[in-house]
Amino acid sequence: MPAPTRRRGRPPGRTGADLVATAREVFLERGYGGTTMDEVAARAQISKASLYREHQNKDALFAAVVHAWAGAGRDAMRPHLERLARCGDVREGLVELANLMRAGILSPAVLNMRRLVTSEARRLPEVAADYLEHSWERNISALAEALAALEDRGLLRLRDPLAAADQLTWLVIGSPLNRRLLTGSDTADAPEAPVDDAVDLFLARYGSAEAD
Repeated sequence: MPAPTRRRGRPPGRTGADLVATAREVFLERGYGGTTMDEVAARAQISKASLYREHQNKDALFAAVVHAWAGAGRDAMRPHLERLARCGDVREGLVELANLMRAGILSPAVLNMRRLVTSEARRLPEVAADYLEHSWERNISALAEALAALEDRGLLRLRDPLAAADQLTWLVIGSPLNRRLLTGSDTADAPEAPVDDAVDLFLARYGSAEAD
C-alpha cells in the first residue's frame, strides 16, 4: 500500500517582528495615507483578523513600526560607540565614528523613515515623540557616554558630555541632512565637507593636550 502523501498547506504567514517589518515596507512604499490594513495582511500572508489581533488599527501598527525601527537603529550604534570608547587615537576614532554616523543617518532607509514619521507628526505626535526619544535622543546619550569615557582617559576635556555629543552630531550631519530633507533627494546634490573637518572643529573645542 503506498504511503499517504502529505497535503501541502498554506505557507505560514508573518507575525511578530516579521509582520512589523512587512508593514514598514508598505508604509515606506505607499506613505501612511496610501497604506491599508488589507495590503499589509496580504503581503504578510495572514488574514485581516490575524492582523487586527496583533495591531488593533493602522495607527497602532504604524506606532509599532516606528518603535521597532528606533530600537534597531539604537542597537546598531552600540558596538561602534564601544569601539570609540576604547580607541587609542581619539581623532582617528572620532573620524571613524563620524563617517559611520553620516553614512547611517543619511542612508535612504533612514531618511525615508524620518520623512514618514515627520509627515504624520502633527496627527500622531506620540509616535514622533517615541521616535525622537528612542532613536535620536538615546543615541545622543549613548554617544555622550562614549565621550565621557574618553574624558576619563584624559583624551577629551568636556564640561557637558551630552551637549558635546549633540554638537558633534550636528557638525557631522546637520548640513547634508537638511539639504536632503528639504530637496527630497537621497543623495548629495552639492559637495559636502569631509567629516574630518567636523572632527577637527570638535577637537579644537574639546581636545586634550594629553591626546596630542
